[in-house]
Amino acid sequence: MSLLPYALARPFLFGLDPETAHELTMASLARTQGTPLQMAYCTSRVGDPIELAGLKFPNRVGLAAGLDKNARCIDGLAAMGFGFVEVGTVTPKAQPGNPKPRMFRLPEANALINRLGFNNDGLDAFLANVQKSNVRKQGAKNALLLGLNIGKNAATPIENAVDDYLICLDGVYPHADYVTVNISSPNTKNLRALQSDEALDALLGRIAERREALASQYGKRVPIFVKIAPDLDDAQIEVIAATLQRHAMDGVVATNTTLSRDAVKGLRHAEEAGGLSGAPVLEASNRVIRQLRAALGKGFPIIGVGGVMSGADAVSKIKAGADVVQIYTGLIYKGPALVAEAANAIKKCR
Repeated sequence: MSLLPYALARPFLFGLDPETAHELTMASLARTQGTPLQMAYCTSRVGDPIELAGLKFPNRVGLAAGLDKNARCIDGLAAMGFGFVEVGTVTPKAQPGNPKPRMFRLPEANALINRLGFNNDGLDAFLANVQKSNVRKQGAKNALLLGLNIGKNAATPIENAVDDYLICLDGVYPHADYVTVNISSPNTKNLRALQSDEALDALLGRIAERREALASQYGKRVPIFVKIAPDLDDAQIEVIAATLQRHAMDGVVATNTTLSRDAVKGLRHAEEAGGLSGAPVLEASNRVIRQLRAALGKGFPIIGVGGVMSGADAVSKIKAGADVVQIYTGLIYKGPALVAEAANAIKKCR
C-alpha cells in the first residue's frame, strides 16, 4: 500500500512546468525503484488474469507508452500494480524532440496537450535500460508484461519510415513481451500518413515479413500491436481493421492522442499544437474501439487507451470492446491509486 497520498504530492508537481514535473517524477522513480523508498508509491497488484495474443496478463490495466520513453523506470512502474507496462516510443537514433515549451496542462478538463515529438535517447540506450530492469531478469519475467513501442526518427523521410521501424524491431524483439508499432503520434511530421491504405499495407507487410525471420532466429513469436489515432472516420477504421488482419498483426492499441479541440474550446492552452489526452478523449477513443470490435470480431486483441480517469472510465472501454486498458494522463491527475481502482472496477464488472 502506498505510504504517500498522491493528493499531497500533486500540488507541488502542478506548481511546476509540466515537462519539469515529468522529468522530476521520472528521475525520482529511477532513483527510488528497488529501494525502501519505493514504498512511497508501491501498490498491491489486483489479480485479474487474462490471456491475450498468447500472453498471460496479470490484470487488465497497463501503462501507456509515452510516460517512460527511455525505459528507465520499469521496476518503479511495476510496483504501482500495473499488469503490463509499455515503454517508448523509441527511435533508432537519439533525438531532442520539438522545441520547448511542448507540454501543457488543462486542469479544468483533466487533460494535457503535448507536442514532444518522440524525444528519446535512442535505441541503444533504451535497450540497455530494459536489460537493467529487475522485473525482466530471469526468474522475475512473469512479474509483469513489457511492451516496447517503436517509431521513426523525425529526420527520416516518410518514404523511408519502414527502415526505422525495422531497425527498432530488430533491436527490441528479443527483449519484448509484445511490440507496438506507433504510426499515430501527431507530433512527428507526416507520421499519421502511414495509417492510409497503401502506406499501411506496405509497412505492415514489411514488418510481418521481418517478424517471421526474427521468430525463426530467436525461436519465439513476439506479438505485434499497431497503435492508431482517434481522429479516423468509419471508412478509415474499416480499412485499418482489414489491413491488420491481412498481415496477421496480433492486436491494436486504440487510441493515441487527438487533434480535436471540440471538448476544450475556450480553455487556456486549448489552441496549442499537439495531441490532446485525458478525459476529453474518452468518447472518441471508445467510438474507435467499438467500430474496431465490430470489424475485427471477438477474438482480435484490442488495448483500449484514452481518457481513463476512473474505474468507471476503464469499464467503459471494456464494454466498448477492449480486452485490456492503458492509462497515462489519468496517472498524472489521479496518481497511482487509479491503477488499483481501474483494475478492481474491471474485475467486478464481469
